[in-house]
Amino acid sequence: MGLIQALRGTRDILPDEVGYWQQVEAIAQQILNRAAYREIRAPIFERTELFERGIGEATDVVGKEMYTFNDRATPPRSVTLRPEGTAGIVRAYIQNSLYAAGGVQRLWYTGPMFRYENPQAGRQRQFHQLGVEVIGSRDARADAEVIAIAKDILNTLGLVNLKLDLNSVGSTEDRQKYRQALVDYLTPYKDELDEDSQDRLTRNPLRILDSKDKRTQEIAQDAPSILDYLSSESQSHFDQVKQLLKDNGISYQLNPRLVRGLDYYTHTAFEIISDDLGAQATVCGGGRYDGLVDELGGNKTPAVGWAIGLERLVILLQQLQASPALALDFYLVSRGEVAQAQGLKLAQQLRKAGLAVELDLSGSAFGKQFKRADRSGAVGCLVIGDAEAQSNTVNLKWLASGEQETMTQADLLDKTEQLKEQIEQLR
Repeated sequence: MGLIQALRGTRDILPDEVGYWQQVEAIAQQILNRAAYREIRAPIFERTELFERGIGEATDVVGKEMYTFNDRATPPRSVTLRPEGTAGIVRAYIQNSLYAAGGVQRLWYTGPMFRYENPQAGRQRQFHQLGVEVIGSRDARADAEVIAIAKDILNTLGLVNLKLDLNSVGSTEDRQKYRQALVDYLTPYKDELDEDSQDRLTRNPLRILDSKDKRTQEIAQDAPSILDYLSSESQSHFDQVKQLLKDNGISYQLNPRLVRGLDYYTHTAFEIISDDLGAQATVCGGGRYDGLVDELGGNKTPAVGWAIGLERLVILLQQLQASPALALDFYLVSRGEVAQAQGLKLAQQLRKAGLAVELDLSGSAFGKQFKRADRSGAVGCLVIGDAEAQSNTVNLKWLASGEQETMTQADLLDKTEQLKEQIEQLR
C-alpha cells in the first residue's frame, strides 16, 4: 500500500516551526489579557444556516468555499466546518446569554478555519486565525481600540513594514444606495468585467471592487466612492474613528475600495497590510458588524472585531528571525541500567523544581550523547555513569566554558534556585 499523505490544502506544523506559533500566541494572550479581553472557544463545526445567514448567501465564502456535509442525525442536518470565527462567537454570545451580565463583552479566540480555496503560500484550506470581538458598544472608541490592539500585537512581534487601510461601508441603508449607484456605473461595462465580477454584478456588486482582474480594476478605478453615500450619522462615526486613531499616533490611508468579503460589515472596515507578503498582503482584517447579532436571533447589538491570519503572520516572522529556540537548562546523559534509572528520577525532580531538562533516551555511548548535548542548546550537561550511580553523585558540566564539578544528587537538588541564577547569567 502507498504512503497516505495529508490532503491538499492542509499542512503539518512541524516542531521547528511551532516556536513561531507559540511566540504569537504568548504575546497575543499577554496583550489581550492586559486589555481585559477574555478567551472564548467555540466549536469548529456549526449548522450551515449560521453561516448562510451570518456571512451572506451571495458571498464567495458561502457560495463556493464552505466545507458542508450532512451529519448522521435523523433527518440529516446540514453541517459546515467554520470558514471564519465571528458568526460562531456571536452564536455563542446569544445562546449562552453573555449579554445578561451587562456592559461590553471583550472576547478573543484562536483556532482552525476551513475554506475550499486554491492553496498557496499563506493560504491553506485549513488555516488558522486569531481574532477579537467587542460586542455591545457602538462607540467609536471600540473601533479604535481593536485597531490599536492589533497594531500592538504585530509591532511587539517585530513587524515594521505595515500600513493600515481604512474605509467606512456605512449603514445598511447607506450601502443600499451605494449599491444601486455602483450597479448603474458598472452595467455598461458588464461584458468587459471578468467572469466572477459579471456574476457579482447582480448578487454582490461591492465585491467587484476587490477583484484582482486587471481590466476590472481599471474599470473600478472611476467607480463612485462609498464615502460619498454616507449619512451624516455614518460620517460622524467615521470622523470620530479617524480622529481617535490620529490621537493615538496610528497612521492610516483611506481606501474607498475596501469593502471586505463578508456581508455582515457595517461602518468601519479596515485591513493591516504588509509590504513583505507580495500579492497576499493582508495580515489582519476586520470592522464593525452592528447587524449580525440581530440577524442571528439576538437583540440588536453593535459589535466590532478583527481576525489575523496566522499562516501569513508566521511567514513574516520567519523572514525576520530564526525560530525561537527551546530554552533548555540541562541535557542529562546516563549509561548503565542503574544510572539510567537514576537519571530519569533526577530529571523529573529538576523539572518539578522549575528547570527545563532533556533526558537522553538513546542508550548510546557517552560520546554520542555528549555530541547531542552540545547541539541541544542546553546551558549545562548532567552526567551519571556507573561510578556516579554507585555514589549517588552527578557530574555537572557548563557547556560554554567546559567547567565541571561533581556533587551529590541531593546537593544538586538543594541548589536549584542558585542554579537558575547561574543559568540566567550564562544564557
